[in-house]
Amino acid sequence: MKLYIGTRKGLFVLDERGLCAPHFLGDPVSAVLTLGHEWYAALNLGHFGVKLRRSANSGETWEEISAPAYPPQPAEEKTPWKLLQVWVLEAAGDTLWAGTIPGGLFRSSDRGASWQLVRNLWERPERAEWFGGGYDHPGIHSICADPRDVRRITVAISCGGVWQTQDGGANWSLAASGMHADYMPPEGRHNPNVQDPHRIVQCPARPDTFWAQHHNGIFRSTDGASSWHEVSGTPVSKFGFAVAVHPRHADTAWFVPAIKDERRVPVDAALCVARTNDGGKSFEALRRGLPQAQAYDLVYRHGLAVDATGEHLAMGSTTGALWLSQDQGDSWRCVSTHLPPIYCLRFG
Repeated sequence: MKLYIGTRKGLFVLDERGLCAPHFLGDPVSAVLTLGHEWYAALNLGHFGVKLRRSANSGETWEEISAPAYPPQPAEEKTPWKLLQVWVLEAAGDTLWAGTIPGGLFRSSDRGASWQLVRNLWERPERAEWFGGGYDHPGIHSICADPRDVRRITVAISCGGVWQTQDGGANWSLAASGMHADYMPPEGRHNPNVQDPHRIVQCPARPDTFWAQHHNGIFRSTDGASSWHEVSGTPVSKFGFAVAVHPRHADTAWFVPAIKDERRVPVDAALCVARTNDGGKSFEALRRGLPQAQAYDLVYRHGLAVDATGEHLAMGSTTGALWLSQDQGDSWRCVSTHLPPIYCLRFG
């Protein structure tokens, strides 16, 4: 088992030997995808733009591949038609998907050699309402492919709600009914197109079950994202960014609560992970092995990961701390406290 760690200053890999020498040392790695021996990494190089790298031999050598590119921008458009960041990379069958800032979804059918903007989502008139949540512009950070039918894709946008296609991207519909946005005026609170789901995940064994860590709470869907309901049993805080779901048990999910908005640090400077085993009816605050004083670690959207067994978890923070759990979060072991700020984690 390996853990891939995308950070502000490179891609690190953790295996049974420990942390290996980093790839792309000094370069921000915003997204990672592994498909067997084939690895993909998205780099955000600022002035030099967004770059994509692919390795066919488990990181021994890398090649540059095409990055997603937007078509020319119409004069009347306010949102830039320019790739600012690849926020997430996912695979569904033979197709690669990339979620980006400023809110474009791209697909590749040739292992990343070329990318096509999913114009049927980008050209929806509802996109005019989307806005940035944390970043200046909206972004797609979650892509869930239904294992029963890879043409059924669900994406989450900050701030643009949840969108779903049943036919591989030809047609799209909003799928955020039941979410609420307390940052909006009362008349717009339930508008599905302005919701800010910080992250959504889908249970592989029960694909009709989704979990969302939203700006205004934790939401769950058991009908394929047709409707959502807020769960009320959350401990410590209902705000956070990360969520992970057990691959076999859809009622088990993990979150990392924090103080919201201006502060964005753990409540009482004590880091914990919140776990539910009953679909959100109740939660446990898991603290064993985590710092309980003077802890100001924030865990980003992709900073919490669960492996294919559902037993092992990894969590990385903006202060460069990395923890592992081998018992579904009951206890944690600190692996490092001096990595660069951690953007994303993925087991492989």
